[in-house]
Amino acid sequence: MEVLKIAAFAVGGVLLALMLKQIRPEYNVFLSMAVCICIFMYLLARLQTVLGYLKQLEAQVSIDGVYLDTILKMLGITYITQFASDLCKDAGYSAIAGQIELFARVSILFLSFPVLLALVEMIGEVL
Repeated sequence: MEVLKIAAFAVGGVLLALMLKQIRPEYNVFLSMAVCICIFMYLLARLQTVLGYLKQLEAQVSIDGVYLDTILKMLGITYITQFASDLCKDAGYSAIAGQIELFARVSILFLSFPVLLALVEMIGEVL
C-alpha cells in the first residue's frame, strides 16, 4: 500500500527529527524540508497516472480541453502553494507563507476568468 509507505517514511522522518533536535536543533528545518520534498516528488510521479486517466476521459467524453487544462492548472497551483506555504510556516516564516497563498489566490482568479466569460456567454445565448 502506497499510503502505508508514505506514512512510515513520514513518521520515520519525524522520529529522526526528534532525535536530531537534541543534538543539532538548527538542522530540523532542513530535515523537515527534505522529507516533504521526497513525499512531494513521489506524489508527482503518481500524478502522472492520474493525468493519463484524465486525458482518456477527455477523449471519451466531449469535454473542451481548455476547461480540463484550466482545472488541472488550478489544482497544480493549490498543491504547490500548500506545499511551499507549509514549508515556510514550519521554518517560522508565516509572513512569506501568507504572500505565497495570496499570490496563488490571485493566480487562480486570473485562470478562472476565461471559464467565467464562456459561462456568461453561454447563458447570454440561452436567454
